[in-house]
Amino acid sequence: MLGTAAFVFPLLFFVSAPYGRHARPGWGPNVPAKLGWVVMESPSLLLFGALWLQNPAFGTPLVTVLGALWVLHYTQRTLVFSLLMRDENKTQPLMTVVMAIVFNVLNATGNGVGLVERAIDLPFVIGVALFLTGFAINLHADHVLRTLRKPGETGYKIPYGGLYGWISSPNYFGEILEWLGFAIAAQTLAGWGFAAFTIANLAPRAISNHRWYREKFSDYPTGRRALIPFLW
Repeated sequence: MLGTAAFVFPLLFFVSAPYGRHARPGWGPNVPAKLGWVVMESPSLLLFGALWLQNPAFGTPLVTVLGALWVLHYTQRTLVFSLLMRDENKTQPLMTVVMAIVFNVLNATGNGVGLVERAIDLPFVIGVALFLTGFAINLHADHVLRTLRKPGETGYKIPYGGLYGWISSPNYFGEILEWLGFAIAAQTLAGWGFAAFTIANLAPRAISNHRWYREKFSDYPTGRRALIPFLW
């Protein structure tokens, strides 16, 4: 996971993953975006859940809380998020779905079996607080994007509200906070590997999104940063 993050991080500054606003031909056959999303995210919910329940430390305070936070995120991400997708005609390359499945199987396995119990300490409290803060930011950002268009409208608009007043991708900022918080609370190599990969994957995409907004909209707010308020 750490090796993949080191490889992916510089690559994605030059090649944007071909889905969403960066979708383009030339990446093989496509599948419905909603179906692809559910299939590729399911291992993160189902496989992790099965391994977490079999973890020898399941039922102890730290492992129970961290597992519940993971399941909370991926229940929302796998089921709720996909059900609320409004554009039934959107597609994504099958290749991205397959790559995501491979990643999620490895990630869910590492984190499901890697959780170990230890005393509830300050890093755990800080990590859980960061996770919940990031989760709330992510939910709000997704809601803003989902409600930008009225029924029947198509195309893209400039999002406003919440952290969109300062950055172009608060949904990515929130998710990075979540998994940094998880890693701080869990103190496992698998947790830190996931946090590193999340940054490696989402930071370059936030830059791509920021550049895309500025190229598409001449009136895009000049004070917004890409990912970190006031800085970057």
